[in-house]
Order: sequence, then C-alpha cells, then structure tokens
Amino acid sequence: MIRQSLRHKLLGVIAMVMLPAMLVSIGTVVAYDLHVYQQTLRDDMRTQAELLGHMCAPALTFDDQRLAQENLSLLRLRPKVNAGALYNARGALFARYAAPDQKPVIPSSAGQPGFQFQEGKMLLFQPIYDNGELIGTVYLRADYEMMDRFIDYMMIGVLAALLAMLSAWLVGRRLNEVITRPILNVAHVAREVVATGDVSRRAERFGDDEVAELAESFNKMLSDIESRKRELENSNREIAREAEQRSFAQQEVMRLNAELEQRVHERTIQLELANSELAMAMQEAKSANQAKSAFLSSMSHELRTPLNAILGFAQILTSDKLPSTLAQKKEFANHILKSGRHLLALINEILDLAKIESGAVALSMEPVALADILQECETMMAPLAGQRGTRLLFPAGVTVNVTADRTRLKQVLLNLLSNAIKYNRDGGAVVVDCTAGTAGTLRLSVQDTGMGLTAEQVRMLFQPFNRLGQESGAEEGTGIGLVVTKRLVELMGGSIGVSSSPGVGSVFWIDLNTTLPVPSPAEGLPPLPELPYRMRDNITVLYVEDNPANLKLVQEIISFRPELRLLTAPDGQLGLALARSHLPDLILMDINLPGIGGMEALRLLRADPRTAHIPVIALTANAMPRDVERGIAAGFFRYLIKPINIEEFTEAINSTITWLAERAQPVDGGQQGGINDQPGRHPERQHTRRG
Repeated sequence: MIRQSLRHKLLGVIAMVMLPAMLVSIGTVVAYDLHVYQQTLRDDMRTQAELLGHMCAPALTFDDQRLAQENLSLLRLRPKVNAGALYNARGALFARYAAPDQKPVIPSSAGQPGFQFQEGKMLLFQPIYDNGELIGTVYLRADYEMMDRFIDYMMIGVLAALLAMLSAWLVGRRLNEVITRPILNVAHVAREVVATGDVSRRAERFGDDEVAELAESFNKMLSDIESRKRELENSNREIAREAEQRSFAQQEVMRLNAELEQRVHERTIQLELANSELAMAMQEAKSANQAKSAFLSSMSHELRTPLNAILGFAQILTSDKLPSTLAQKKEFANHILKSGRHLLALINEILDLAKIESGAVALSMEPVALADILQECETMMAPLAGQRGTRLLFPAGVTVNVTADRTRLKQVLLNLLSNAIKYNRDGGAVVVDCTAGTAGTLRLSVQDTGMGLTAEQVRMLFQPFNRLGQESGAEEGTGIGLVVTKRLVELMGGSIGVSSSPGVGSVFWIDLNTTLPVPSPAEGLPPLPELPYRMRDNITVLYVEDNPANLKLVQEIISFRPELRLLTAPDGQLGLALARSHLPDLILMDINLPGIGGMEALRLLRADPRTAHIPVIALTANAMPRDVERGIAAGFFRYLIKPINIEEFTEAINSTITWLAERAQPVDGGQQGGINDQPGRHPERQHTRRG
C-alpha cells in the first residue's frame, strides 16, 4: 500500500468536496436545460402543426392539393423542420414537403398521433379536426439536437472540473502551513518516542486552536505514560512475589482435585444405582403399557361379543330372506335382550373402573348395619341361585356395623355372590360368614363349592377380563367385576383376598373396619297418611323426546296401558306449550333436547303456577353420578337412565300414578291437595340406575 502524506490527503479531501458539488450543480443545470430544450421543441412543433392544420383544413375539405402544397411550402421558413406532409381523413398521403438539402423520407400513411424519435429526428403526427370531425393529419419532421447539446455540456463540465482541481491545489498549499505543519510536528515526536523509548520528549505547540490542543494532549499522554512506566516496574516486582504464592496455590488445587476425583467416583456409583432403578421403573412402565394394550384388546373383544349376538339376531328378525316362526322370533328377542343386558353391565363396570382409576369416585363413608346389607343381598340373589339350584346360606343374628359406603359395599357383596353362584357346580352351595378380625376389623367371606382355582389363576385373578380363570367362556361375565370390587374395597379402607383349592371351591373375603351402631334417620318418623281418593278414568302422559326410535319405544310400551293417554313433543319448546295447554298428569322428559334442554324446561315448568304441580320424570342417557345428583337436585320426581328397563319404567309410572291418586280430590268433595304439594319436595323422590 502506497503511503500518502497528510498534505496529499488534505488536498484530496478538498478536491472530493469541491468536485462532487460542482458536478451536481453542472448536472442539474444540464438536465434542466435539456428538459427545457425538449419541451420547447415539442411545444414549437405542436404549435406549427396546429397552425398548418388550420391553414390546410379548407384544402382537405375541398380536396385542393395545390393549396395544401403551397401551405406546406411555408415550412421552408423553419430551417429546423426537414419535412412535412398532409394526410386525408382515411390516412392516405395528400401533400408533402421536404427541405432542399434533406432526403425526402415521408411515411406513405398517417401514423399514431403523438411524438416519435427516429435517427436523431423528432416526428409528430397531429390530427386535424373541423367542427369535431377528423378531416386529416399533419406530419412534421425536425432536427433533434439533444445529443449535440449534451456533448457541449460535457466539454464545459470537464473544463470546470480542471479549474476546480487547480483551485483545490492552491487552497491546499495555503492550508499546509496552518494545519499540517503542527500535526507533522506531533507525528515526528511520536516516531522518535517509538524508536528510542524515551518518553521524556515533548511536541512543540503552535497557535491556540484545536491542533495546538492536540499537541498539548499528546504531551500530557507522554507524561502519563512515563508515570505508568514507573508504576509498571514496581508492579513487576510485586508480580514476581505473587508468582511464588501462586505456585503454592497450584499445589493446593492439585490436592483438591484429587479429593474431587474421589467424590466424582462416589457420585458415579450413586448415578449407576439411580440408572439401574430408572431402568427398572421403565421396565415396569413398559409392562404397564403392555397390560394396558392387553386390556384394550380384551375390552374390544368383550364389547363385540354381545354386539355380535344383538346385531346378528336383529338382522335375522328384520330380514325377508330369513323367515322365522313366532317361537324363533321370541327366542331371538330373548337372546338380544340377554346380550343387551350383558353389554350394559359390561359398560357400567368399565365406567366404574375408569372412574375409580381416575379418582373420580366419591364415597360417603358412614356406619352401615351389616345385617340390612346381607338381607338385601340375599333377597336380590335368591332368584339367580334358584335358577342354578344353588343354596344360599347367610349368617343369622348379625349385629355388627362397619364403616363403608352403603351403596358400594352392597355392590361389592353382589359381585362376590354373583361370581360364587355362576362358577358353582350343580346343586352346590354358597356360604356367607362374618368373623371378628384383629384391631377392630370384621372379615366377611363368601365361600362356594365350585371347581376352584389353581395358584396361577389366583395370581392373575384381579386383572381385567380374567373371569375367575374361566377363559373357555362357559359362563358369561365381564371379567372386570373383581377388579372394580378390589378397588372399591381399598377405597373404603379395607382389603380383599382369596384362597382356593382345585376341585373343592374358593373363599373370597374382605376385611372392613367396625364401628358403633347409630340410630337410623328414618326411625320414629310417622307413616304417610292413607288418604281416601278417587281414581281417574285415564292418565295423560306427555313425553318430550327428540329421538324417533326412543319415542316409538315408549309409545309401544304405553300402548299396552289403556288407561294412559300419550302426548309427544320433539323438543323442549313444544313440550312446554303442550304442558301449558293440556296440563298432563305426568311428564317424561329427556335432558339433551334441541333448543330448550330438559333442565331448563323443568325450571320453566316449576316457575309456571299452572304446571308447577305436575311430576316430571327424567328419562335420559346421562348416567354419571354427578348428572343424577344434578337431576334430583333440580326437582325431577324420578331419574330413569337409558336404556329403558321396562319393569323399572313401569314401576316408576305406577308409583307416580299412586302418588297422584293419594293427592287427588277426596271422596267427600274437599279441595285438591296436589297443587301446593309440589313433587320436587316429595320425600320418596329417587333415581334408578341400571347395572
């Protein structure tokens, strides 16, 4: 790289400032002048064309080429115009003119109106109008000296640039003494300091401007460097002393590193142990995932099994190609009903298991009289035991109370009794026993005389879809009941177990905590008075349902009751209108309705004095416990869950009719008592859950 002096740089700066400014100024003037020249030439040619067109209009109108030629000859007075022509309305050449020293290049027909540029010439086609009618076109061709003018300006610009550079050189010479000399003096002192290392040298100061301040600052910097140099020498001696201390510290660090390596080794061993535990946890998670997949596969199989029977027999009943007798139809219907109930039980137990696993089960723990529970279970299981020829033996004189959820305890016992009956032998027995346990517990056992279970079957017993080891499918079952039973017992603070001997039978037992008996809330309450009443000849029932199939099913059930008259509504809005106009005795209400839902419809019925006394029974597929609780709290008289159980449905209708009859008008003609006795406050209101 060529080194340039400050003087040359200053000269270059001056030239770079002056030259662009001058070029911009000249360029602006040239551009403006060329623009004005072009615009002036355009205006002049347009004016000449308009004047020529005005003069030649009569010649074009009367087809006088001589007059047109004379008018065009006047263009010789315009030396810049090389040629001209007139065209008639059809665009054909009418007359033309060419300068004596120019080659006559004239188009044979009129072109598009406007300006054109061609070979350094400007061309113009100007239409001629007379009273708004096109009568011809004027053509002019003139010299376009734009490039010549531009070259002249370029020569002027070069000359001006040379003059500017000369001025810059003269100015630079004058500024050299004022600016560059003091700066060069500072540079000279700096080179000497760098070469010799002598920081005691100082630069000379000239004048009292910024350059002089620069020299003063440079001298001050040299003074600071001289002071720092002395301090650095002192610091070097201090560094040598600290180096000895650092050596000692390094030895200490090496000792600490050795200790750290020992600790790392210990942590590594701990990490390996943690990794081993993590691998075991991952293996357990993998096993759980495989169990989940197996559960889903089994659940799919169990759901499809009853559906196969339902859909298969239904297709036979609805097929014209497979005729069947009345007895066969009845048999097929029984198979559909049996499979449907089995499917419903499976769905209910799957839902129970899902709620238990998700922690959504809310238990009401309270003292429960075990004798009452056993009596209810014996009554419910006696028909099933009678069909199988199995004897049921329950203990007598049980006075122990246990801490449990009454409903869930009953569900646990029914599951155990149902399994004991189903997997028993013909003519066998089921023995229920209560024995005192340790630490305030009670053991409740259910013993059967069935085929018993092997040790492997007992080990896999409380897994989903293991139906007491009966994989052959000889007995129907969901295979989830024992899983739900185990979870419920554990949620109630108890435990469950089993002991079995192949060929002898099995004993399932549960341990629960005992508690002191408490008086029943119903004790001491007077019975409801039996009022004389007059039965109605017919009962009007309003059914609000949007599903046609469900509506048809209820219509068929009601058709067997001649004393019942059925009104139907497909939505809540129409249901409210029918209730207010017909005032039915009983309303069946679906919850999920289009428009106004069942809950809102019930609220509107209760708010209307005309319909506030009408009992409303919920007939819905909303089967979750929170849905049932909401329905009962909202004021439904009964809460029935789909699919419809005809016996439960009939019992609900009958109990409601009995309730209506008890509150009907007395025989002696007294006032009706049902208006103020709203069904939402009836103490017998309950809900029905199947499965």
